[in-house]
Amino acid sequence: MTNTGTTTKATTGAEGSATAGSPNTPVEVRNPASGELAGTVVFASREEVAADVAALRAAQPAWEAIGPRGRKEWLLKLQDWVVDNAEELADTIQAESGKTRIDARVEVAFTVDQLGYWARNAAKFLAEQHPAPHTPLMRVKRLATVYKPYAVVGIITPWNFPLGMGIADVVPALAAGAAVMHKPSEVTPLTPLVLARGWAEIGAPPVLSVVSGAGETGAAVIENVDYVQFTGSVPTGRRIGVKCAEQMTPYSLELGGKDPAIVLSDADLDRAAYGIAYGALVNTGQLCISIERVYVEAPVYDEFLAKLVAHVKELRQGRDDRSNSFDLGPLANQAQLDIVTRHVEEAVAAGAKVLTGGKAFGPGTFFEPTVLVDVDHTMSCIVEETFGPTIPVMKVADEAEAIRLANDSIFGLSASVWTGNRSRGQRVARLINAGAVNINDSVINLFNPSIPHGGWGQSGTGYRWGGASGLRKYCRVQAITAPSMPTQKKELLWFPYSPSKFGFMESAMRAVSARGRRRLGSNSKH
Repeated sequence: MTNTGTTTKATTGAEGSATAGSPNTPVEVRNPASGELAGTVVFASREEVAADVAALRAAQPAWEAIGPRGRKEWLLKLQDWVVDNAEELADTIQAESGKTRIDARVEVAFTVDQLGYWARNAAKFLAEQHPAPHTPLMRVKRLATVYKPYAVVGIITPWNFPLGMGIADVVPALAAGAAVMHKPSEVTPLTPLVLARGWAEIGAPPVLSVVSGAGETGAAVIENVDYVQFTGSVPTGRRIGVKCAEQMTPYSLELGGKDPAIVLSDADLDRAAYGIAYGALVNTGQLCISIERVYVEAPVYDEFLAKLVAHVKELRQGRDDRSNSFDLGPLANQAQLDIVTRHVEEAVAAGAKVLTGGKAFGPGTFFEPTVLVDVDHTMSCIVEETFGPTIPVMKVADEAEAIRLANDSIFGLSASVWTGNRSRGQRVARLINAGAVNINDSVINLFNPSIPHGGWGQSGTGYRWGGASGLRKYCRVQAITAPSMPTQKKELLWFPYSPSKFGFMESAMRAVSARGRRRLGSNSKH
């Protein structure tokens, strides 16, 4: 894979480790499945980031002025470009991440879907709102809520989905009318550059910049933009939150997860085994909403476990390229392989058993899909985010214990409940402390931008999307009042104060808002 020739800029990858590099020095990007060179990028300096943001800020007013319908046409042209260049995008994703071909193609399909959704709904979501006055006395005013985009939005994304992670935020921000600076992880910086090239090739306005780099570059992004959307680790997210608060820059953070699955005794165990294996192992477990803890009611524990292990043993793992013949690829880098290895080794040392998998292999940063049992909440594989292909399974006495253990976490990104009873699933879902709960399914909430996606607890603050809110988050909200009928020279309450005029207003407000006899009387008690 050759360099696109575009200069990029960045911060430390959200779930990954920084690649050594300094501004204006070429940095190599290697395929974790083979170690082969995928391409090179040049890290941007603070000065370059500031200059790029200034250029975006200058271009943004014209982008805002064409309105959501004008922006829709550019986003749909980009959608056409993505469809026409799907193979190159998938090749680049695979070259820098090592993931399977189908996982790479999922990112491209996700991109097409997101572009269509936000492009076609932006006009409706951003339309001025005209709320009714809260009282008849205020019907003399016409009220409006107006959505004005931030000039420049900074988006910092991790390495697990080189295309999809950025698209989830870049597209709604552009649709809202903002200019966007995207800083992908330095671990996987190549794919966003291909997309940026596509934006240029369709002749779109210069309101999208992709910058490469590590911590210094990311800090510069945060210092210069008007809104920050960050997806990544808890420690990095905390630092970004502090910096944004100091600057009074609004922000949204999607951080770590340790998502539980609850298998109830009335569940379809075949579907639960297939769905949980997929939710835990898709993208080799490198997904913010991966299932990382499984609680199974005792009556069906053995049967479920047998089905799960049998299915996991069927999975194919290796270097895929275009073969479409593997289910799992490698981990994205050595740092992530080290975390997964440590979690498994610490669990085994503490008494856990490996029913399948449990080992790293090479060449490349591969780790076998692993099912662990005899685990508990003292183990790192249960309390820390693993972000890898492990499935720790615990037996629980009943539904109540399953809910209690599912909620015994500092994280609260998403969860799943598996049951054959529809009302039971709805009831249990509402008892779980997580931003999203899937009933008899896994990770599907991530593919529904019309509902909120965000974490509770240490999993973040704010929401990445959720219908109209997904666009409006990138806007400042302006309230406008205007007369709805001919005006007088002075309002009753304007200076100089008049006790009689105020008394009239006070009586009218009480008549409209108070209860019973208090609507007609004075301040005295009755």
